Amino acid sequence: MRLGTAIVLLALGAILTFALRVDVSGVDLQVVGWILMIVGALGIVLELAVWGPRQRRVTRTDAYGEPAGAPVRRSTTEETY
Repeated sequence: MRLGTAIVLLALGAILTFALRVDVSGVDLQVVGWILMIVGALGIVLELAVWGPRQRRVTRTDAYGEPAGAPVRRSTTEETY
């Protein structure tokens, strides 16, 4: 679940819980709204905890192209997700 989906579920659940006063036979829309809000909040927490900002450092060494005794060229790339 992505962050946008979790926010939509949270908003939809809040609308069903707090804004609608409709009786549907066999379905309690307030309970459905609370469930959607819980799932949306859990999705936001998991999205930020698991896929939150991370940095990964990749170091590449080109040791095969240079003659022996020459300095080794290294390049470092920082990627942020």
